[in-house]
Amino acid sequence: MSNKNYDVAIIGGGPAGSTTGTLLKKYNPNLEVLILEKAKFPRDHVGESQLPQISAILQEMGCWDKVEAANFPIKIGATYRWGKTSQLWDFDFLAATKFQDEPRPAEYKGQRKQTAFQVDRSVYDNILLDHAQDNGCEVRQETAVTKVDIETDQVKNLHLSNGEQINARYYIDASGHIGVLRRVLGVETTIPTRLQNIAIWDYWTNAEWADEIGVGGTRVQVMSLAHGWIWFIPLGPTRTSIGFICPAEHYKKLKKPPEDIYQEALKSEPRISELIANATSRGKIETTKDWSFLSEKLVGENWFLAGESAGFADPILAAGMTLTHVSAKEAAYTILELEQQKHDATWLKHHYEDNQKRRIKQHIRFADYWYAANGQFSDLQKHCRDIAKDAGLKLTPEEAFRWLSQGGFTNDILGQAVIGGFDPTSMKQVMQRFAQKDSSWEISGYNIFKLNLEGAKQEDLPVYNNGRIEKIKSYVKDEQRLPLTGFYAALVKILERTSDIQQISALLKKSLTSQYSPQHTQVAFNHALQCLEVMVSEGWVTAKIDKKKPKLQLSTPTEGALIHAHS
Repeated sequence: MSNKNYDVAIIGGGPAGSTTGTLLKKYNPNLEVLILEKAKFPRDHVGESQLPQISAILQEMGCWDKVEAANFPIKIGATYRWGKTSQLWDFDFLAATKFQDEPRPAEYKGQRKQTAFQVDRSVYDNILLDHAQDNGCEVRQETAVTKVDIETDQVKNLHLSNGEQINARYYIDASGHIGVLRRVLGVETTIPTRLQNIAIWDYWTNAEWADEIGVGGTRVQVMSLAHGWIWFIPLGPTRTSIGFICPAEHYKKLKKPPEDIYQEALKSEPRISELIANATSRGKIETTKDWSFLSEKLVGENWFLAGESAGFADPILAAGMTLTHVSAKEAAYTILELEQQKHDATWLKHHYEDNQKRRIKQHIRFADYWYAANGQFSDLQKHCRDIAKDAGLKLTPEEAFRWLSQGGFTNDILGQAVIGGFDPTSMKQVMQRFAQKDSSWEISGYNIFKLNLEGAKQEDLPVYNNGRIEKIKSYVKDEQRLPLTGFYAALVKILERTSDIQQISALLKKSLTSQYSPQHTQVAFNHALQCLEVMVSEGWVTAKIDKKKPKLQLSTPTEGALIHAHS
């Protein structure tokens, strides 16, 4: 038996493994990085719909051009039948009217920073793994890990299917839900939600696109049925992924083969039936448990869990690939900093784990709300009520916003108010659609805003940029964090000077004018007000009224540029 030594051994050649490996080699070419993949690529895999945040990571990896050259459809958003009515509505990253026709392949700039890809995973994963190899990673396909030697919280070595033994200084479990290291190390997982679904899917040839927008632009289709929902994701000019998701309990009650359940679901949805009228299925139905879960421990003495080995959130909001790429990037950065020895190792590992847990929990929470608020699930009404009850979720727009915003809008992207691609305005528009009533703003009707840092402690948070981790200050209170960066930092600085909304607005506009072009200043100002809304809902700011002064007046339009009735 031969032994080989590496700096980093990565189990799994999917997006988590290839992203981690590529970034490690980009920023420290001297590292010896091994990626082990048990399958032979290309191979099919679900999880094809992305969010715009991934594109920035692809650009950083240096493989945006390769992915763009594959001519995947450009995702500008999604069309839903979801909520209290059967009306179709769109959630767009970029307004369709602003999507410009431009030749492909295109550069990562302009409108392409606001859109995402819908990828054929057999092609996409292969591009990323080949790119990792091109950047200096040693890649071995059809090589399984058959045994892992551990000693307390440390991985000692890996035994491979070819009889070889691998020794490394760091080990990364990027093996997906299988969790090769997670299982051997005895890491427990929790299921912090009632959502336990079954996914059934197949691939189709020559299905029509529901929307053809400009050159290559389209929307994912998410259609509710009485007992579940259908995804419809174009992966290229002729190939489409179509799947059906329903609760595991409902699946068992049906007592039918998955093929029958799948076909009946598609036939019962008129919009999908029309799109596949002249299409042909591959004829190979696949199923999987689609259960949200979270690992209790994500990092140890010399190992990390990245991607779906760390946790999984229901795919209703297409967060899976984003969580995977972001965790892989942060795992790579953490190892790079451990090598530099300029930050405390315990601090680095703590925040890697804390970041992933916060994101996964928040997306699970988001999915809970999404399901519980769906009036289209006529066969699943009790199931949805139970989800809401278990989560402690009140479904009025105001209470739901407070529940969702707790630690969420300040966690996804530091310095911005975003959860899963939704800013507070978009979220309030969604809540209005779900509840069929107006969603008010917590800051509307007030004019005095006082910073409330009572009981808060200062803590350093990591920012991951250009291969390095930098520390920024934040305030921490219970489970909530207020990062002193971006719009939040600007607001804290202003609120330390004044509590009057007129003065706050004037100082904010003055600050933003010096940073943004005239056409972007108002957009930035609106984003800053949304951050103020989050700070009030999370208790960082107390809103009061002085009857002698003008009040801030905000409302949420039912129809907006990004969330609107489908036309």
